[in-house]
Amino acid sequence: MLVAKYHESNCADKEILAAIDKAVNSSLELRSKKELIEGFIARVNTSTQVDDDWREFVRKQKETELSARIADEKLKEEETHKFMDNAFRNGALKTTGTDIDKILPPISRFGGGIRAAKKTAHH
Repeated sequence: MLVAKYHESNCADKEILAAIDKAVNSSLELRSKKELIEGFIARVNTSTQVDDDWREFVRKQKETELSARIADEKLKEEETHKFMDNAFRNGALKTTGTDIDKILPPISRFGGGIRAAKKTAHH
């Protein structure tokens, strides 16, 4: 792992940072995680335990971002956590069925297509 090599260089080898940037930019899978990876690299120091600290960093970022989304969208907290845990476990975000309805805040049935719009707004 390039981040581990960067850590082993006492966070001094800028060529490794360039290699990380190149690897991230050339990979569709990693490109979507660029901000997350860069955020972690910025925190790497000589006392970093790369594997363990990476897992903890990702867990905290996931929780922070999910909590913000729950607050912004006024979602039901417990149901949303369960819904997202299932999505990560299954590797897919299920937007059909009743599971997604359980996380949405109560919406007036006279509000037209608001509920359907909320379901599809964040794809």
